[in-house]
Amino acid sequence: MSASTAPVTTTVTGWGRTAPTAARLIRPRTYEEAAAAVRECGARGGIPRGLGRAYGDAAQNAGGAVFDMTGLDRIHAIDADDGTVLCGAGVSLHRLMQVLLPLGWFVPVTPGTRQVTVGGAIGADIHGKNHHVSGSFSRHVLSFELLTADGEIRTVGRGTPLFDATAGGMGLTGVILTATLRLLPVETSLMSVDTERASDLDDLMARLAGTDHHYRYSVAWIDLLARGAATGRAVLTRGDHAPLDALPARARARALEFRTPRFPAAPAFLPEGLLSRTTVGLFNELWYRKAPRARTGELQRISSFFHPLDGVPHWNRVYGRGGFVQYQFVVGHGREDTLRRIVRRIADRRCPSFLAVLKRFGEADPGWLSFPLPGWTLALDIPAGLPGLGAFLDGLDEEVAAAGGRVYLAKDSRLRPELLAAMYPRLDDFRALRARVDPRGVFVSDLSRRLAL
Repeated sequence: MSASTAPVTTTVTGWGRTAPTAARLIRPRTYEEAAAAVRECGARGGIPRGLGRAYGDAAQNAGGAVFDMTGLDRIHAIDADDGTVLCGAGVSLHRLMQVLLPLGWFVPVTPGTRQVTVGGAIGADIHGKNHHVSGSFSRHVLSFELLTADGEIRTVGRGTPLFDATAGGMGLTGVILTATLRLLPVETSLMSVDTERASDLDDLMARLAGTDHHYRYSVAWIDLLARGAATGRAVLTRGDHAPLDALPARARARALEFRTPRFPAAPAFLPEGLLSRTTVGLFNELWYRKAPRARTGELQRISSFFHPLDGVPHWNRVYGRGGFVQYQFVVGHGREDTLRRIVRRIADRRCPSFLAVLKRFGEADPGWLSFPLPGWTLALDIPAGLPGLGAFLDGLDEEVAAAGGRVYLAKDSRLRPELLAAMYPRLDDFRALRARVDPRGVFVSDLSRRLAL
């Protein structure tokens, strides 16, 4: 093992910074180094990790090894005619945008941060504002190379059990080395955006259900501190990639330029209690009031529309030393009453969340542990130190499971294992395949131990 890949014992945590654990961090730069890292990971096993944007404990492994895959960051081949790219698993979506946008191509699915690796995007089967049109990330993956526990490198194609177990499988079937992706053609690096206010949750759901099919991308920021007649009031933002003729003539020569604003990093130490009900309530009121009642055709940069928080490095520090929990669930169409009850419960509980979004999902994806199913998904950030938070979220989990919904494993840090089978019907299939391809339990994480995956 080279000096660059020698293990370094360090504290590892998710983006929510709630449950740090110590592990040996190994950063392979070649297939051979990756194979050696897996072979020598020890009795506590190992788990691949990308840029650390999983909110909970999915990319942690207390007392074992964590494979930092960002060293496999080469873009190997681009077919600009066919719209495909072959790249290493450690390549970030940010890097893909930098390279592909000037060629007229865009990543087919992006979440709320572009600081995600391709391997992580497959392992979590990430989704974005366009799931109702485009599905999850794995739907656009043609194949990938997977290093399995036996040291074999397998080329895994769509429609196979190993593909479906790996997409959303949280790194537990092996280490993704490369992937071939199908891309989205675009004429510009700008978005044409429509914004409107919704007066309450029913108004919001009616607008989403009635007109979402007109847009490729759709998301609603929702005020979860509003109560009474205003419960669930929201700002709805939808759009599509702007065509070339939507730009002023003087801007068309630079139509595919990718620019990203950058602001000062959040301070390393912030006062506890900064995000109180009072401060978040004030922010939510101002955010709602400043939004236009209705505005159409506004041109925005891709970075502003998709990834506004990426402009503030280490924004997760604003929650203080205790960190935060991101809670995301989905319930199916016909379960709107469950969504209404949960929104009312959160509002009545006065959870100080200023990052809360509601979206509609389209058809489910083939991954056995993929999160989306057709219906409604709500995601919110909550300071981890909120009194009684664990019991409160346990109650929401039970309501979600009873409605046939599920929580998102890439953001989870506290789900009870007994609810997992109700949420993920293909769980037994996943466990059986994992036992076949990894009988010694080489690939393991804090998440997999906690949930008996």
